[in-house]
Amino acid sequence: MFNMDDTIAAISTPLGEGGVGIIRISGKEAFKVARKVFRPARPKDWLKETYRLHYGHVVDGNTGKVIDEVLVSVMKAPRTYTREDVVEINCHGGIVPLRETLKAVLAAGARPADPGEFTKRAFLNGRLDLTQAESVIDIIRSKTGESLKMAVSQLEGRLSRRIREIQDRVLGLLAGLEAAVDFPEDEIEEKEIEQLSETAGEIIRDLDGLIDDAETGRIYREGIRTIIAGRPNVGKSSLLNALLGRERAIVTDIPGTTRDVIEETLNIKGIPLVLMDTAGLRETMDLVERIGVEKARELLAGADLVLFVAEASEGLTREDREILKGMDRAKTILIFNKTDLRRDIRAPEAEGLPSVEISALTGEGLKALENKIEEVVAGGRIKSPESVIVSSARHEDAIRRARKHMEDFMASAAAGIPADLLSIDVRSSWEALGEITGTTLTEDLLERIFNDFCIGK
Repeated sequence: MFNMDDTIAAISTPLGEGGVGIIRISGKEAFKVARKVFRPARPKDWLKETYRLHYGHVVDGNTGKVIDEVLVSVMKAPRTYTREDVVEINCHGGIVPLRETLKAVLAAGARPADPGEFTKRAFLNGRLDLTQAESVIDIIRSKTGESLKMAVSQLEGRLSRRIREIQDRVLGLLAGLEAAVDFPEDEIEEKEIEQLSETAGEIIRDLDGLIDDAETGRIYREGIRTIIAGRPNVGKSSLLNALLGRERAIVTDIPGTTRDVIEETLNIKGIPLVLMDTAGLRETMDLVERIGVEKARELLAGADLVLFVAEASEGLTREDREILKGMDRAKTILIFNKTDLRRDIRAPEAEGLPSVEISALTGEGLKALENKIEEVVAGGRIKSPESVIVSSARHEDAIRRARKHMEDFMASAAAGIPADLLSIDVRSSWEALGEITGTTLTEDLLERIFNDFCIGK
């Protein structure tokens, strides 16, 4: 059970071999716990010298046995990540020294931190609002430099400020309605209702702007689910390898080599593409290959982008055209591969689809393909990641609910509904926006949000 009075500790760096591994301790007893396990090289009151590194050794608090040679930093509340007293023990990076150091820290009085508990404390102690806290995990999981910029923009509070601005206007609308409820003798005139509805309309337009940009946010946050599809042996795996710049998929002249889905993330001009190489689409009696083909068809149904590969020397075959019939043309790029083998100098028929000619073997045309991907994906919709962009499905859902309540208010106002009932939708809109920044939030939702974090952050 979460308790803010506890002192917590966790390994804050990835487990494995590395130069440095960090144990983070936070809470009222952080200094007391650290004193039990740290022996400074110089005999002095090191806990008074904050925001400095102190050299010494971590020891077993019961036996005094040395565990590791370390550097310890001491940070006094409130100028810390959690706004609590914090101690960080910088050990040698390795599973055993980190595990043994954490064991000594826990034996000295700390308890293991829950996932995301350090950031949760930063939120509860007022250092971060909820959008800023959620941006921390987005920073950790950034797939490209552009997605990192977006997450850092949210950590700086740009989205929070925009949401608070809109929420304040909703609150002003609510205040006007509740004043009429408190003083029923002062009935709201029709002109005042019109003004309130006009304000609600402006708020809806602002919310629409955020909703329109949510797709951009999802792209930067999650990446574009991109399927490489086509008949067997047209060079799908070769294309994957060429785009990645390394041999990730097995390539042979035997049709049906790829049977399972191979997934990798690629950065195309700052846009993260989650590339999936799939089995060649054809009818087959081979059980394993047939399962792979079924998986490929399932993935195609949910893809954001399809890179459909055909052979340049053949153009679009009858089989190609049959496969293309079931695809969303708005999200399909036609790729004519193997131009190095092409004998016919005429351009293949693209049937109105955006198309590129490449050679996955020589790399010819790959730059043009990247430009075409950017053109199709962006299409003028992708804004700078440093703009105010909604990237979380949770945030988008809250904004859509706030918008719906504003719409309901306008419809009710037009129908002559009394002020006390009109205020219900306006208050619900304000509360929905508050879920984004954390001003109106249930404990259950808070737990779900921070359980998505890694331990130690």
